[in-house]
Amino acid sequence: MKRGFPGEGMAAEVKGENRKDLIIAIDGPAGAGKSTVARSLSRRLHLPYLDTGAMYRALTLKALRQRLDLEDGPGLAEMARGTDMRGEYRRGMRPPYRFFLDGEDVTAAIRSREVSAHVSQVSSHPEVRREMVRKQRACAQEGGLVAEGRDVGTVVFPRADFKFFITASLKERARRRYREMRREGYPVTLKAVEQEMLRRDHLDSTRKVNPLRRAPDAVVIDTTGMSVSQVVSEILGVVGSGREETRVPRR
Repeated sequence: MKRGFPGEGMAAEVKGENRKDLIIAIDGPAGAGKSTVARSLSRRLHLPYLDTGAMYRALTLKALRQRLDLEDGPGLAEMARGTDMRGEYRRGMRPPYRFFLDGEDVTAAIRSREVSAHVSQVSSHPEVRREMVRKQRACAQEGGLVAEGRDVGTVVFPRADFKFFITASLKERARRRYREMRREGYPVTLKAVEQEMLRRDHLDSTRKVNPLRRAPDAVVIDTTGMSVSQVVSEILGVVGSGREETRVPRR
């Protein structure tokens, strides 16, 4: 998987120097704002952005298109091994962050209701997660990045330099997702979005393989009532200070 690089902007200082080898892991439940925060942070720090959730969504989209058995973990993992997935930042486009599946721009397609309804099923297979984690770790072989998802700080990059767990109240997360889906033209109700979010929370936190959970050394940020810029500023405050208690030594 090729690494997508963010756009231009002022790089933040980390302990007096611009660090290009930093790995920052951002986890949290759906609708907490971690994607928006991670993208903004990647621009500020001039680091690549890795959306692990988009990778699982792209795999789900491909499986649905090919009418594969979504209960066939080994088969899905084999398909993943031969699949090219990459994110790119394309300034001037809306949204600027684009996701490509085997060369096709699937930025909108991976956010469809059908994909959303099946992505937890596809991502629950141990074989699938092992292959996807391998792909995700390969993205950090050339340097640092800002990665977000649901098991980034606990499984994918357990020795990340900084870890954050972004959360918000259920009602706040549902409102955010509802507004987002309405802007995209989906005829949903707030109640339906909240119920779907509850279902997704349950599936993500109770799955047997790599469940959603906060890493013990992650900094928790409740984004309820906070703007994106406020959240990013708080994270930059931690990263910029280089708090030793939040950093995990790499061996």
